[in-house]
Amino acid sequence: MEQAADLAAVTILAVLEQAYFFQWVIYARRKYSVAPPSTSGPAAFERVFRAQANCSEYFPIFIAVLWVAGLFFHHGLSCFCGLLYLYGRYRYFKAYTQTPLGRLAPLYFSAVFLWALIGLSLLGVLCCLVRSHLGIDLAVLVASYLRADPMEPNNEL
Repeated sequence: MEQAADLAAVTILAVLEQAYFFQWVIYARRKYSVAPPSTSGPAAFERVFRAQANCSEYFPIFIAVLWVAGLFFHHGLSCFCGLLYLYGRYRYFKAYTQTPLGRLAPLYFSAVFLWALIGLSLLGVLCCLVRSHLGIDLAVLVASYLRADPMEPNNEL
């Protein structure tokens, strides 16, 4: 349950971050008098709206790979990547509300950790499938290879 609690805590933090972004859109609608369902208005409103929409578009991908990486690879590393992704998304949102070009560095920062979670998910699921269908534990195989002495002639993997 500990690994699920860690993943759940990051998930709740992510949900709270999304709620914070939604609040900014509500505030911007009031400030710039943009009534729903309109999505256009002053440039300052449109930046807030797009920043929130962009973060929301990636949210399901993030949650899915956070949990898959956490359950199939390593929950601690997944949570760490998840927290850094959320930090990058927060910085992205704040920068985008100021200037569209300001969003690029935080966007690339968060993308690194989203791709890391995708990679960890793929690796974790692959290892699990190979272990269950072929009876080969890739983690043990790699660990034994890394511990092997390359100078020893009878080294069997």
